[in-house]
Amino acid sequence: MNSAEHCEMELLVQAEFDGELGAADAASLEAHRAHCPICQAATVDLARSRDLLRAPQLYQPAAEAVRARLIAQFGAARPAPPLRRRRFSGWRQGWAGFVLGAACAAGVAFMVLPNAGQGLTDQIVASHIRALQPGHLEDVASTDQHTVKPWFDGRLDFAPPVKDLKAEGFPLKGGRLDYIGGRPVAALVYQRDKHLIDLYVWPEGTAVPALTGAATGYNVVHWNAGGMALWAVSDLAAAQLEQFARDWRQAP
Repeated sequence: MNSAEHCEMELLVQAEFDGELGAADAASLEAHRAHCPICQAATVDLARSRDLLRAPQLYQPAAEAVRARLIAQFGAARPAPPLRRRRFSGWRQGWAGFVLGAACAAGVAFMVLPNAGQGLTDQIVASHIRALQPGHLEDVASTDQHTVKPWFDGRLDFAPPVKDLKAEGFPLKGGRLDYIGGRPVAALVYQRDKHLIDLYVWPEGTAVPALTGAATGYNVVHWNAGGMALWAVSDLAAAQLEQFARDWRQAP
C-alpha cells in the first residue's frame, strides 16, 4: 500500500483502540473496514504496536523507592500528563515517534500502576463505567420486558433474552446498544437499591470459561445460557451480584 494513501475513517480506527467509539460508530467502522485495505492495515499496525507495548521484556517492575521518587519528581515539575495515546494528525507520518512516545508512557504506567490489565473483563468494566455517565445508561428506558425486548429488533442480529426480576429485588430499568469484543451487543440495565447492574448479552461463539471476578472496584459474573454469553457487572457486593445471576438463570 502506498504510504501516501489515507482514508477519512482512519482516525476512527484509533478511537476504537482507545475505547471511545459508541455502538453505532463501531458498527459503521466494522462494515467499512471489511472493504477498505487502508483501515485494515491501520488496524494491523495498531494491534502489532499494542502487542509490542504489552511484551513482558519491555519493562521491569520498578522498586518502590524508585516509583516514589519518580512520582515526587513529576509532581514537583508539573501536573502528570494523561497516559493516553495521542490522535494522529497524519497516519503514516510520525508513526515511529508515536510508538516511541507510547512506549515511554507505557513504561511509566506499568511502574505506577503495575497490575493494569487488558482483556474482555476490562472491556466490560470500562463499558459499564462509561454508561454511568449522564445520558449514556439507556437507549430505551422501561421496566417492562415486553417493551425492552422488541426495541432491539432490527438493531441487532440476534434477539437478546430479557427477564423481569422485580420480584427478586432486581427491577429492570431499560436497555441500550453497546460494542464489546469486536461486535455490537445488548446491554440490559437492572437495579438493586442504589446500585446499577449492566447485563451484556451476545450470541455464544468461541467458548469462554465461566468466571466470577473483580476489576477496578467492580464485580463481574459471567455465564452461558440458551446459546448466549452473559456478563453482569456492578459495584454491587459480589454475593448479591452472584444472587442476581442465579435469579436470572432461574427466571422463566
